[in-house]
Amino acid sequence: MTELPLGGPELLETGLGRRRRRGVPIVIAICLLIVLVVAACVVAPGAIAPHDPSAQDLTLGVGGSRAGHLLGTDKLGQDILSRIIAGARTAVLGPIVIAVGAMLIGSLLGTLAGYRAGLVDSVIMRTADLLYAMPGLLVAIVVVGVLGGGYWLAVGLLLVLSAPYDARLIRGATLEQRPRPYVEAAQALGLPARTIMFRHIWPNVLPVVIANTFLTFAFSIVSLAALSFLGLGVSPGTADWGRMIADSREQIFDEPIVVLAPAAALVITAAAVNLIGDWLYERLSDRGRAR
Repeated sequence: MTELPLGGPELLETGLGRRRRRGVPIVIAICLLIVLVVAACVVAPGAIAPHDPSAQDLTLGVGGSRAGHLLGTDKLGQDILSRIIAGARTAVLGPIVIAVGAMLIGSLLGTLAGYRAGLVDSVIMRTADLLYAMPGLLVAIVVVGVLGGGYWLAVGLLLVLSAPYDARLIRGATLEQRPRPYVEAAQALGLPARTIMFRHIWPNVLPVVIANTFLTFAFSIVSLAALSFLGLGVSPGTADWGRMIADSREQIFDEPIVVLAPAAALVITAAAVNLIGDWLYERLSDRGRAR
């Protein structure tokens, strides 16, 4: 008989255990700091903004950095930095509603379809396939444009169009979990189906759910900004990153900071959230494998 090498736990300790103790990578720490700053801008923009974001001074006009205006002013003499801080609220609240709403709907329908199978699975998935086949942003542009625009109308529409992707993804993860011994044991004990689905299976697909929720947020923040850029999101005059880009795009060559500042805020926020989602997925997956 071959003797097993000693130090199995130590070998495990050098693998997943050491990775978990490694702490937060510097890139993720920066991303978390960015998210905290954006969250502070959402919660208390008035306490952070150096100027009133709606105050106008036509004598200033479009200009780069100047005394009292770190990022300059737009064509109406409004402080760009203050409007970026105030615009974080419309840029972030809608995507949060979309991401969380799509996650809840997708978790319910995807887990139900993956566990129940049969007719329930067919009805849910064929409906999801129909909605998923539609180009989401294009449909949103058409519908919101026909109905006269509106921020919350765009949010609701993007939520409905995002939920099918969540449902398909979570169904696939549920199908992977359903044949496993812990599910068979729960069924043998006579536990109700809802208990098996949402207290046993769903926590095991949580890494996929979290990563996809962060990805949905990143996609939604860009989509809502695109609708605002086209004049179909927030109303004119509202501090919003997409609207700021649209209103100042004529100055891209004369005063690029006027356009690049809100665009950079949009891209950096979306990228930070996406990276945090990937990191959380890896951490939760490693923890599950170590158990």
